[in-house]
Amino acid sequence: MKKQLYLYLFLVTTMILFFTYMYFTKQIEFERKNSKLIEKSIKDSLMTYMNKVSEADYFSLEQNQHAQDYFEKYSIQKLIPQIKEALIAYNDSPKGNIYTGQEKMGDQKFIINKVKVLNHRWIIADYSNGQLWGDVLIKYFVEDNGTITFQVMDTFLYPQEQY
Repeated sequence: MKKQLYLYLFLVTTMILFFTYMYFTKQIEFERKNSKLIEKSIKDSLMTYMNKVSEADYFSLEQNQHAQDYFEKYSIQKLIPQIKEALIAYNDSPKGNIYTGQEKMGDQKFIINKVKVLNHRWIIADYSNGQLWGDVLIKYFVEDNGTITFQVMDTFLYPQEQY
């Protein structure tokens, strides 16, 4: 009877160890497959994101070699911030930034919030007065002496939303 009990305990212990081994082996394989799927998904998402960024930057001075060649005597890395700062400096005017193409409405003046230099000649900018928002297309010129001049090409003020 004692031998049968030991044999029974040995068999039960062996079966428990076997099933535990199989469980953890399968779990490791599952996690390995799952991590490969997650890694592939992350790579695909990253590639999609990089393609979108590349597509969005297609119209930018940083990516346009022809536009960069136009400014052969200037450093693009220094010129772009200089252009943005020169345009945003007009926000300090009491009447607002004249390059929004909008007159001051009441106490609220229109100022430029964001600027994107598209190429060697055009800028697109976002402006607002705190209640109304709009976009403006600006033509710019970098003179031989380094000064920057601007000219409003077109402007659009979004209609005020009614609640």
